Amino acid sequence: MLGESRIALMLKEVWTLAFLRDAFFEFAGTAFFLFASLASTIQRPAQGAPYGPFLMASADPTQLPPEVPHRASPDPLHLSVTFGISVALVSLCLGSAGGVHLNPAVTVAFLAGVRVSPLRAFLYIIAQLLGSMASCALLLVVTPAADRGELGLNAPSSGVSEYQALCVEMFITFQLVLCVLVSSDAKLALTKLAPFVIGLSVTLGHLVAIGFTGCSMNPARSFGPAVVSVNFSSHWVFWAGPMAGAVLAALLHDLILFPRWSDRSAWLKDVRQVVFKDLHSQPSSRDIE
Repeated sequence: MLGESRIALMLKEVWTLAFLRDAFFEFAGTAFFLFASLASTIQRPAQGAPYGPFLMASADPTQLPPEVPHRASPDPLHLSVTFGISVALVSLCLGSAGGVHLNPAVTVAFLAGVRVSPLRAFLYIIAQLLGSMASCALLLVVTPAADRGELGLNAPSSGVSEYQALCVEMFITFQLVLCVLVSSDAKLALTKLAPFVIGLSVTLGHLVAIGFTGCSMNPARSFGPAVVSVNFSSHWVFWAGPMAGAVLAALLHDLILFPRWSDRSAWLKDVRQVVFKDLHSQPSSRDIE
């Protein structure tokens, strides 16, 4: 009987307007962030004279074989800055409503740190994946067929094994999630800078990892392109690596850098409060105790 009442209490939060609003922010925020970011990966035909690092092949288009299109290849710096700016702006615009994760790895880190309930975390991740698919579907529609490619599909680069790619993704997600946790800690008075810190962290991750994996650090970012391209080769890397890095960052932050629990009973108290309490008394995802 007690178990049934607890389950009913957890399900009750799904039907509140506040929760539906938060889930919508995860969907819309992820869709906006990924549409802007993945659009920067599209290889469009180069116009006019070739310029800088954007050339994919010969600097002289007349030297290209007829079957090779003269296309501009995205510059790693261009991609890194685009991803960083887009996530910073979306976080800034939606953060005032309680904070957005935009990333299943971040949500799992908040779950591991007993900041969100399992049900809330699950539905957040569903919303993020739906947002990813929506953004990629829209990008597929608005991009000419000849330029679509695989819409920013993540895959280990030539010569990089899956396990090497896993380690790279784990490292860059570790630093991202650690930045999210530290910058959103109300005790450190950095919450107003959180969107910019997170944007810089995403930019750094791309600068580090583009040459290895194309850089994911976000399973939702990899999921949408994999679905629309119907290509799930090595896709597990872009779930396992970010999730492992996120959990390690949460453990480091909560147990070593900024210990949150004095003993096991304090941890169990937080678990009971977060898992079984009503949504209206649940802290914002940005309010870290």
